[in-house]
Parts: sequence; structure tokens; C-alpha cells
Amino acid sequence: MTTLCSSLQQELEEARRRTDSLFELISPDAMYARPIPERHRLIFYLGHIEAFDWNQLCRWTLGRPAFHSSFDQLFEAGIDPTVGTATADTPSDWPTIREVGDYNTRVRQEVDQALEQVSEEMVHVAIEHRLMHIETTAYLIHHLDLREKQTPHSARLSLNGTAPSEEMVEIPEGPTRLGRRHGEGFGWDNEFGEHEIIVPSFAMSRYKITNGQYLQFVNQGGTPPALWERQEEQWMLRTMFQLVPLPYSWPVYVTHTQAQAYAEWKKLTLPTEAQFHRAAYGRPSGDDQPFPWSANSVPQHCGNFNFQAWDPTSVTADSQGRSAFGVAQLVGNGWEWTSTPFHPFEGFQPFSTYPGYSARFFDQDHYVVKGGGPLTAGRLLRRSFRNWFRQGYSYAHTGFRCIKA
Repeated sequence: MTTLCSSLQQELEEARRRTDSLFELISPDAMYARPIPERHRLIFYLGHIEAFDWNQLCRWTLGRPAFHSSFDQLFEAGIDPTVGTATADTPSDWPTIREVGDYNTRVRQEVDQALEQVSEEMVHVAIEHRLMHIETTAYLIHHLDLREKQTPHSARLSLNGTAPSEEMVEIPEGPTRLGRRHGEGFGWDNEFGEHEIIVPSFAMSRYKITNGQYLQFVNQGGTPPALWERQEEQWMLRTMFQLVPLPYSWPVYVTHTQAQAYAEWKKLTLPTEAQFHRAAYGRPSGDDQPFPWSANSVPQHCGNFNFQAWDPTSVTADSQGRSAFGVAQLVGNGWEWTSTPFHPFEGFQPFSTYPGYSARFFDQDHYVVKGGGPLTAGRLLRRSFRNWFRQGYSYAHTGFRCIKA
């Protein structure tokens, strides 16, 4: 095994440890719960991440014979139904936790033996797929009853924070690069290919829209976010592990529909993907940089990301992570909605072993989100990475900011 593959294997092992520690937070009985109606029961995700590695690396790439074909199929693919719908399965339709655990153990043994025989790209696929599912599984756990999960020692809240001003930052006209070039490193199929866009000048909110700002909209008839709960005369926020009085300085997590309604109420709009890139990665000189901050890597002190916290912090925190134009938290503390439907770039080619990764979501219902949240892995913070959700999906850690063209 080459030195690079050894490094990738270490990354895979670290991602596995994070996966295991996440599922350890769930009480055994809750493994058959469905905290989000549009998603599978939690037991599915316990088996899915390992089944994905087995199917991608061993079955489809190396042609290895199945040792548990029914589980290979049962845990093969997730679901993305229309918001408000759910499948009709029952807990008894699923295997026991022990059976899934035995399957997972065997899969990891088989995958470890196969790593030397597959391409580095396939190892990247396995690592990043797992890291993405750690975050999305955390969304499920977030909506699980508080009595059905354990609070880890790392669950600390920072409820203090100053209320931000509603100032807008002027972003001058200039070029920005979307996508990435083939050959410059791993990327998912929707990240290719690189192209430049000239973005006209616009003004953008310096800070993400906060719970406090969105509360004004709710008081005028706007729809409350899914994580808000009303207790008598007070709004409360469901954090990952407790219920707290609404932190006014935290970013609000909403659907695309809610974000758009707020922007219209303010007589503003949501940024396009290109405008987000220009504000986040652009510089007055015209050349883009890899991250909003000046460094070419992902330091821990520049934002709330890479598993630093389970919940947000104030939108005015992490001043060192500001962009060259002074816009705060364009990476970390919550993904951000754009007004751009999730579509391919010119020359799109699907992954040969994972053709449905992006292509089945190219429509007018899924929108591009950019940036990253508290539980977004550092390697997913690259400039070209594109995430997406349905416009009515209310369960992700996704906020927004507004622009004025």
C-alpha cells in the first residue's frame, strides 16, 4: 500500500470511529424510530454506510461474491420522497441490531482487505460518503425524542452572543470560478467542470440571518422553523440534546421556502451560487482563493465546522474566518441556501460506479446549498463542493443570508 493510501486508510478509520460514536448515542429501542417522516428508520443507516462501502468497493468494483445478498440490497440506497410522505414499513420488517452489527463487522474486514486493489478515487468516495452520512444522521438524531439519546460530554452550548447589525457589505463586480478541473484532486461528479463567471456588483448581509431577525418575520405571520417550540409566551429552540430559550444571535435554520419568503418580506433576494462564491472566495484583485480566510487549509479557529460543536454559535463569532470582503461565516455554523436549482455544470459526467449520486436530483425542487455546518467534515469545505436539499426540507442545518442587487 502506498503512503497516500495509508493516509486515506487512516482517514477511513477515523470516519468509522465517528460513525460508531454517533450510533452509540441512540438508545437501542430508538434504533427502530423514524424521527424524520421522509427518511428511513434509524436502523437503516446503521447498515447503509457499511453496505455502501461493500457494494461500491467489493461487489461492483472488484466483483467479489456476496456473503449476505439480502442485506446488500436492503441497505443499498436511501430515499428522498416528497416532503410530508413516508414509507409504510414497520419495525418488525427490519433485522435486529445484532444482525446488522455482525454484517458491519464482516464488511469492514472485507473492505480493509480490498483497499489495496481499488483506486484512490474509490477510497475517497467511501470516506466522503461516510462523512456526509455522519452529518445527515445527526439531523435524524436531532429530531429524536430527547429521552431516546444520550448527551455526550462534548455537548456544550455557547448561548452568549451579541445581536448583529443588519448591515450589508458591498461586493464589487468581478470574476468567480465555479466547479473544479479534472485532475486537480478528488471531487464528486457535480463539481466538474470548472468555469468562470463575471458577477455584477451586489450587496450581501454581513451575517447569517439570526433567530432574532427571523422572529420578527414570524411575529408578522411568517412560518416558524421546525426546531422552534412554543411554550406559553416564549419560543424555545430544540438543540441536539436539550430545549433552550431561543438564542437570538444564532443563525436560524429554515427551509428554502421559508428563506425565500423572509427575503421577499425584506424586499431582498437569496444569493445565487455564483454570488455566494464571489462573496466567499473572491478578492479585490479578482483571483479566487481556496477558502474565505487567507490560509490554504482548514484551521480550527476560523469557524464552527469539522465536528467542533453539535449546535451553532453566535453569527458574530469567528471573526478570523471572514472573507476578503468582510462577510462573516460563509463557511461553517450552518449551510446556506442559494436561489440556484441543483443542476449540472456543462460537460457533466456521472460516476461510473455511482451514476445516481447527483443525476437523480437535477430538477426544480432541489436547491444548491453552500458553506457548511457545525458537523460538516473539514475535507467537505472545499470551494467546489456542492450540497443540495429539497426546497421544503426542514430538517437540515441550513440557514441563509440576503442580497440586494
